[in-house]
Amino acid sequence: MEKKNIILLICTVLNFIAVFAANAVNIIIPTIATEFHMSNIVQNWITIIFFLVMAMLSIPAGQISGKYGLKKVTIISSALFIVISLVNVVVTSSMEFLICRLILGFVLAFINVTSMAMVVSAFEPRERGKALGLNITGVYIGLSLSPFLGGVLNYQLGWRSVILFSVPFLIAIIVLLLRMDDEWITFKGIPLDLKGSVTYTIGIALFVYGFTILNEVSGVVLTVMGVIILVVFAFIELRQDNPVFDIKFLKNRRFLSANLASLCAYLATFAVTTILNYHLQYIDGFDSQTAGIILLVAPICQVIFAPIAGRLADKYVPQILAAVGMGLGTVSLLLFSTLNYETSLGFLVISMIIYGVGFGLFSPPNTSVIMGSVPPKDTSVASASVSTVRTVGQAMSMGILTLIFAFVMGNVPIVEEYYPLLMSSCRIACLICVGLCLASVFASLVGIRTGRVED
Repeated sequence: MEKKNIILLICTVLNFIAVFAANAVNIIIPTIATEFHMSNIVQNWITIIFFLVMAMLSIPAGQISGKYGLKKVTIISSALFIVISLVNVVVTSSMEFLICRLILGFVLAFINVTSMAMVVSAFEPRERGKALGLNITGVYIGLSLSPFLGGVLNYQLGWRSVILFSVPFLIAIIVLLLRMDDEWITFKGIPLDLKGSVTYTIGIALFVYGFTILNEVSGVVLTVMGVIILVVFAFIELRQDNPVFDIKFLKNRRFLSANLASLCAYLATFAVTTILNYHLQYIDGFDSQTAGIILLVAPICQVIFAPIAGRLADKYVPQILAAVGMGLGTVSLLLFSTLNYETSLGFLVISMIIYGVGFGLFSPPNTSVIMGSVPPKDTSVASASVSTVRTVGQAMSMGILTLIFAFVMGNVPIVEEYYPLLMSSCRIACLICVGLCLASVFASLVGIRTGRVED
C-alpha cells in the first residue's frame, strides 16, 4: 500500500474515533444520567463540555501542530486519549465524569486538526476532493456505528465498555505512526502566537458558555464579553506577523462563505441525533440497543453519499452540491418538527434517510472548498478552521437545545411527567434549525466565482 494511502487510512480511523467518542456517549446518556442522578440540563452538558473545549482549542491547535509536527502531535494526543479513557471508567460522580469529558475534548481538538491536515499534506490538489471525501467517510462511519455499537455495548456490557472501545485502535495508530519516517511541519521556524491563542481561547469559551445559559443574566453578560474579546482577538491578529489565525483569510469569499455554511449546518443538525435519541428512548420506550439500531439509518446514508459527493466535488461546482445537500436537510428538519406520540417508525425512518442523504452531500464538497481556498502552507490553519467551525456549531447546537429545555421544561429530570414538555422543546428546536439550514443553503452559494488556490 502506498504511504499516502496508509496516511489516509490512519486519518480516516482517527476521524471515526473522534466521532465515536462524541456520539457513542450520546446514546448512553440516559444510562449515565440515571447512575449519576443528572437533570436534563446537566446531562446535555456531557456533550456540550466536550465540544466547548474542542472549540476553544481548535485554532491554537492548528498552529501548534503545524510548528511541532502533525505526526508527533497525533501520537501524543492519541496516548493521552488512552490514559483519560482508562481514568474515565473508574469515576464515581457526575463531576468526575464531566472533567474526563473536558480533557478528552482537549485531546481531540488536536486530533481533529492533525488528521485532516495530514491528508491534505499527503495528496496533490487534484486528488484532495476524493481523499477528503474518503477521509470524511470515517466521520460518517463513526456516525453510523456509534449509535449501534454504543447501544449494543451499553446494553450488553455497560457504559464503561463504550468509553474503552477506541483504545485498541489508538494503540495500533500509534504503532503505525512511530514506524513512519515522515513528519509534516508547516510552521517551521515560526514563533507561536501566544497572545492571539490565549485571547481566542478566553473569548470563545465565554461566548459559547454564555450562549448555553442565555436564559440567565450572567449568560447574557458572558456572551457579550466573549464577543468583545473575540473582536479584540481579530485586532490582535491583524497586527501579528505570524498570527494563530490569519484574519485576512476572511477576505476570501470562497473561504468565508464555506465556513459560514458549515457553521449554520452544524448549528442546525448536530442536536438532531440527541432529539431523536430522546424521542426513541423516552417517548417510544426503546432500550439503548434498539434505539442505536434505528439511529443507524441517517449515518449509513451519509457513508454512502459522502464519497460520491467528494468525487463529484472534483468535477463540478462544489458549492451547488453543498446547497442541494442542505436543502434536503431543511426538508428533514421540517419533518422532525412534527414528532409526537403518534409518529410512526416508518415516518421517522424516511425523515432520517432524507436527513442522511442531505448531510452526506453537503460536507465533502464544502470541506473541499475550504481546504482548496488557501495556499498549501496554510493547510493546518484551514484544517483548524474546519474543526473550529464544526465544534463551535456542535456546542452551540446543543446549547440551543439546552436553552429551549431551560425555558420550556426547567431544570428537571426527564421522567414521564415531563414527556409532553420534552416533545414541545424538541419541536421548537427543529423549527429554529430549519431557518439555520436555509442560511446554510444561501451561504453555500456565495463565492462560486472565486477560484481554487492551487500549489
